[in-house]
Amino acid sequence: MEWQKLATTLFPLGHDITSEGDFLSGTGQVGGDTIAVIGTTGHAPIGVEIALMQANAILGVVRDHPCRPLLLLVDTQGQRLRHRDEMLGINRYMAHLGKCVELARRRGHRIVGLVYDQALSGGFITSGMMADACYALPEATIRVMGLAAMARITKVPQERLIALADSNPVFAPGPENYLRMGALQGIWDGDLAAHLVLAIADKQVGDERSVFGLARGGRHLAQPVIDAVIAGGHVNAT
Repeated sequence: MEWQKLATTLFPLGHDITSEGDFLSGTGQVGGDTIAVIGTTGHAPIGVEIALMQANAILGVVRDHPCRPLLLLVDTQGQRLRHRDEMLGINRYMAHLGKCVELARRRGHRIVGLVYDQALSGGFITSGMMADACYALPEATIRVMGLAAMARITKVPQERLIALADSNPVFAPGPENYLRMGALQGIWDGDLAAHLVLAIADKQVGDERSVFGLARGGRHLAQPVIDAVIAGGHVNAT
């Protein structure tokens, strides 16, 4: 979905979201609240510039609008794969962005992520995956790595990975599989504005993705391992 159409659907009472290249920012009105909106479009590759733009926008919301809810719109092909970005330390820029999201959370901002087009790799980790809760549209594309690329890296035949993807959501792309793993809180269809109002009002505290992943059958060991570490015991992997 194009971001302009998405913004109109999410904010039927109006918005002032604008794009600067692949960077999105502004505000929207929904459910009687003003929501700060920061995100990307155009399958944006996250390089040092756009990482800093997002971080600066988040810090501006924290500084000027205490406790204002924040919506992160996600459309990214992952981090930009250029020698220049690597030499400049893209990992630190992206870590800085993640820290700014965490600062906003600690200052009382409710943070919701929405994958509306594409979400890959590090560009997703430091945006939607850093939110209090992340959601996706049904047609969104979400994956860590394409199975063909994964086969080249791991030396596991692609046919084997395709077979694994049929039964294991860790290997499979798509919002349904990320929902099973607990990475997504839900998939939004229908009245997107109503979904957003409910997501902003949700006062869930803490990271429960491993709990959801266990309950939904997508991640069988993450929560038991966490529980075992807390208890100082061991986990039964059978």
